[in-house]
Amino acid sequence: MSAVPTLYWRKKNQEAKALTPAPFKSEQEFEQVVFDTPTVLGDIFLLRRQVRGGSKAGIPDILGIDPDGKVCVIEMKNIEVDAGVIPQVLEYAIWAETNPDSIKSLWLEAPDRPGDLQIDWDEYGVRVLIVAPSIDRTTLEHVNKIAYPVDLVEVSRWTDRFDSWLLVNKLEPYPSKRTKPVSGLRTYDRAFYEEFHDPKSVSGFLKVVNEIQKLATRKGWPVECKFNKWYCGFKVGNYVVFGVNWLSARGYGLSFKVPEGFAKRTRIGGERITRYEKIWKQAIFKLEGDEIRVASFTPYFEKALEQRVE
Repeated sequence: MSAVPTLYWRKKNQEAKALTPAPFKSEQEFEQVVFDTPTVLGDIFLLRRQVRGGSKAGIPDILGIDPDGKVCVIEMKNIEVDAGVIPQVLEYAIWAETNPDSIKSLWLEAPDRPGDLQIDWDEYGVRVLIVAPSIDRTTLEHVNKIAYPVDLVEVSRWTDRFDSWLLVNKLEPYPSKRTKPVSGLRTYDRAFYEEFHDPKSVSGFLKVVNEIQKLATRKGWPVECKFNKWYCGFKVGNYVVFGVNWLSARGYGLSFKVPEGFAKRTRIGGERITRYEKIWKQAIFKLEGDEIRVASFTPYFEKALEQRVE
């Protein structure tokens, strides 16, 4: 039997107090809490709960689209799960991969869908997320053996009177003992970006990424850089806090996960905010010219980090 963890909460200049575990009363409540708090799954736009998959038996709990344009099949269990859940989610993933018209219809029906999110309906990827309060660690060994990318996410709830906390733990897969074929996977490098963007813009894009990396190293920021098809994100754990985004074939800009109020009142020299994307809770600054003063955006970098680190 595994030990039951204890979560402590401490306010500044006050004693720490142990929080009370508050298990979800039902799978329906678990789904609703996660659907109403989508940030626990990272930057995924949630389409709909309980999506019916045509003639197949069973229904995936939630479908979503991530910033890379992948269709996310999200299966939620309000019990400890093990590798036995994988055949079920594989069935959902195959359905999602082979029914683009159904997914596209859900996307077009979704209110407030992000207009800048680009999805290749003829060749999109599928990503699986298994979410449960507890996941048996042996499940990681089985995840390594399937073709779809799979996220294993533990979500538990804790309370203190009227306040509640969600503890999110993303399990990292074990290193594979065998080299697996990687056909179909793309490397997001200069050559890849130059297939879709102006070469001069690609040079500027990569220069800005490099400047942010140097600034982060100098400041000691706990971020990890990850290139994707549409952007280069800097992550704290599983969450992108800021990055460099492609805005068009020639245009790119900085993105910061900061509150809208902060973005409206905080000015950076002569730079003007291009837009605030409420769905992603991020401010966008289009960059123009050869000399980009990345360090001048330090207040935005630090505010984005504060949102995730504090």
